[in-house]
Amino acid sequence: MMATQTRVPSQRTAWARAPWEISSAWTSGWAGYLRSAARRGAGPATVLNDTAVWFRAVTRRRTPGWSTEHTVVRNWPQARLLDFSTGTSAVPTLVLPPQAGHASSIVDYSPEQSQIRTALEAGLDSLYCLDWLPATAETAGSTIEDYVGILDDAVGRLGGRVNLIGDCQGGWLASIYAALRPGAVHSLSVGGAPIDFHAGRSAIREWMKATGAGDPMRPYRAMVALGRGRYRGRNQLLAFKMLEPAGEAERVMDLWAHIDDPAHVERFNDFTDWFEWTQDIAGPFYLWIVEHLFVRNELVAGTLTVGGERVDLGRITAPLLILAGTRDHITPAAQAWALDTYAATSPEQARRESVDAGHLGLFMGHTALREHWLPGLRAVAALPRP
Repeated sequence: MMATQTRVPSQRTAWARAPWEISSAWTSGWAGYLRSAARRGAGPATVLNDTAVWFRAVTRRRTPGWSTEHTVVRNWPQARLLDFSTGTSAVPTLVLPPQAGHASSIVDYSPEQSQIRTALEAGLDSLYCLDWLPATAETAGSTIEDYVGILDDAVGRLGGRVNLIGDCQGGWLASIYAALRPGAVHSLSVGGAPIDFHAGRSAIREWMKATGAGDPMRPYRAMVALGRGRYRGRNQLLAFKMLEPAGEAERVMDLWAHIDDPAHVERFNDFTDWFEWTQDIAGPFYLWIVEHLFVRNELVAGTLTVGGERVDLGRITAPLLILAGTRDHITPAAQAWALDTYAATSPEQARRESVDAGHLGLFMGHTALREHWLPGLRAVAALPRP
């Protein structure tokens, strides 16, 4: 199910357009509000109340949570293993959420937008998910080997063989694990996962080229040093906002235009609670990602090692489900499709799903979940048990 990749503007173009787009968002927001105010016959008291509601929505944050009932069955300093199971008929499935300075609960964002509930509906009733925890002074020194060790522990607890589902960073981590432990992976499903980090037009790569003249690692080592051994989640949030420089203005002004709609305000709060809530990442782990994956592209070069063992994607023979977004400026489709190119999975067992979505839409958008993840994961659930 392939679709034409939408041409995503370059980062330079996005920055150049930002003043006009911010001005347009401001104008549109006020025009929408004034129409609403006129329709309601709003007087000064109503305008003051609308302003207070808007101000609370853009400044007050709640800790994001999970929408589906679960239990915590294992704890590590860096993560928790959550059990969402409703049965035992399927091969155990382990979900690896993104790990980019935000809460793992994006995979269970709401009852209507939940990758977890979609997997359960697909028949993957023995379902678990890792919840990545913020780096602390205790865990600031965590490395890639620590995270692979967590996967070893989790997979062992689940019987030694699992369906792996990974989103974005969770996708490349799942792919690395499948290459290191091919016998432990029954199937591999990834969404928006960069594998060939130099393929396609990526806003992140353009940003790194612009800021990394000379020694490309210098700014990242400096940020970890300033974070006392941690990469601060608030830095990552700022970076994401800079990749879409007009996005913040568009969101808050769209809120102003619809401030009289409680459902719209609640949707804004739900997303912003998740997006603005940040968590730190262990410095050595973060710098390893930047150097070995983003800068050197070692995963597809065949030179990546973890714990002294070379990561060979050619060792992956498990059935594949790969989702990529046509409007994804973080992970262009070419970066995701590379998994199919480098893995040794037979063509008839490799399924590509091209989704009309941006990056986050791949994990929690209605279209992605209903039309792509659900049938894809039903095929995973139908695989013969080992």
